[in-house]
Amino acid sequence: MKTVLITGCSSGYGLETARYFHAHGWNVIATMRTPRKDLLPNSPRMHVVALDVTQPGSIASALEASGPIDVLVNNAGIGLFGAFEVTPMATVREVFEANTFGVMAMIQAVLPQFRTCQSGVIVNVTSSATLAPFPLVAAYTASKMAIEGFTGSLALELEAFNLRVKLIEPGYAPSTRFTENGQERMQGLISEPYLPFAQSCFAALSQLSAVTHESDVAEAVWRAVHDESGTLRFAAGADAVALTQMK
Repeated sequence: MKTVLITGCSSGYGLETARYFHAHGWNVIATMRTPRKDLLPNSPRMHVVALDVTQPGSIASALEASGPIDVLVNNAGIGLFGAFEVTPMATVREVFEANTFGVMAMIQAVLPQFRTCQSGVIVNVTSSATLAPFPLVAAYTASKMAIEGFTGSLALELEAFNLRVKLIEPGYAPSTRFTENGQERMQGLISEPYLPFAQSCFAALSQLSAVTHESDVAEAVWRAVHDESGTLRFAAGADAVALTQMK
């Protein structure tokens, strides 16, 4: 039985991906900063482990508790909507710590095991913001674009050890807690003179007919984990697929 470790499982894509892999017979290590076992199936194949990807000690403890794994899914991250002009650099660094450096730290921590075993898959979840420019997410997009470039290079670097590295690019998912989870961080980042522009952007988003659902991402992760064709990028959601085709 194979084991997958998924970061950021308290809601959204991570939670749905943990449920999906469990339903397909895998042993799942579902990690989150504040563990909540009630969110996931009560099963000997489901293990909820505390993990903060921005803290090296937390990463070490989580991996020790998890034991050997076959797949790492880097899903944990934080969102940020707001005008860049008024975004404190401390907030920008907070976003990069979670979305960029946290991913890198997790990979660096699991690579010795994967390399020794000559087996393993790494899946990094980014965003459709990397497929086309979107307003009011400049810092967030930068944190995800960094992982796009990093992942492409790393995939080539690890081929010699029979390790596969993949990217998942989810589209816009209004049903997730992306905005809700970042309310405090985004306080005051959309105000005059950017407010009218922001309101028009939100109105446009509310009219979208093609969006992404959590299940789209879970299924894309599943495909990526089992892909041996050398494909690097997997768009998740109707809108992300459309952007990929346009690109």
